[in-house]
Amino acid sequence: MLWYFAYGSNLDPETFLGRRRMKPHEARTALLREYRLVFDLAVGKGERGVANLLPTAGEWVHGVAYRLSESGARWLDRTEGVPRSYQRVDVALEADGNLRLDAFTYVSPHRRPERKPSRRYLELLLRGARHHGLPEEWVAWLRDLPQAVDERVAQGELL
Repeated sequence: MLWYFAYGSNLDPETFLGRRRMKPHEARTALLREYRLVFDLAVGKGERGVANLLPTAGEWVHGVAYRLSESGARWLDRTEGVPRSYQRVDVALEADGNLRLDAFTYVSPHRRPERKPSRRYLELLLRGARHHGLPEEWVAWLRDLPQAVDERVAQGELL
């Protein structure tokens, strides 16, 4: 069994359990220190970006630790585009306030710092953060992030 730290759209149960068809054995709220949540992995032609982690002293990221089987972790790697889009990185988490967990997470080297999350993408993170009971300060920080124009909506491709 492995622990996986989710910080982006995999916080959302409809994404993680539904679309990705994951079956975690356990889930715990978790904190990853010395990283910052950024949205610099480009998607589309516009200004949209999806979640990524940037090593940053003194910062932290709230998320969820999921306990997965080895085969579940390999399936998740495929759904996340490892190694093309993301790479696995070993991290140490603080779960449920004080329990230390050794886990893996995903970090992409393909950075475009000018990117921002779209409203649609941000809603996935907010829904997941609320579902898992992440701290209200974190939810408020996510809610207040500047948002990208989703060119698909502007062009009528996504309603």
